[in-house]
Amino acid sequence: MRIQIIIGQLLRIGVFTSIGIAFLGGVIYLSRHGHEVVDYATFKGIPDYVKPANLFTSVFELRGRAIIQVGIMLLIATPVVRLIFSAIGFAAEKDYRYAAITVLVLGIIIFSMLSGKAG
Repeated sequence: MRIQIIIGQLLRIGVFTSIGIAFLGGVIYLSRHGHEVVDYATFKGIPDYVKPANLFTSVFELRGRAIIQVGIMLLIATPVVRLIFSAIGFAAEKDYRYAAITVLVLGIIIFSMLSGKAG
């Protein structure tokens, strides 16, 4: 029962933290670039500072789009962390069937993320 409370709090904290980070990044981005006119005729691609290799350096430079990206990554990571805690909780309660199912789902998600294959 206690593990369910922890998982519920984990989900709430993860979602609200990611919303706060993305909102902060949005405020920073709009304060610096809100007045710019966007040219949709030219495709410029993803800026280098938003790519994963440069992301955290860009966050420390207070680049709005990079901060928004971190908020989105945290939002995506929240249910994955929930699965990890659920597997631990099921194993602690000696409910090995549900622990195995949870680990299987976690494995499928991790495989899908790393392989780049969807659907």
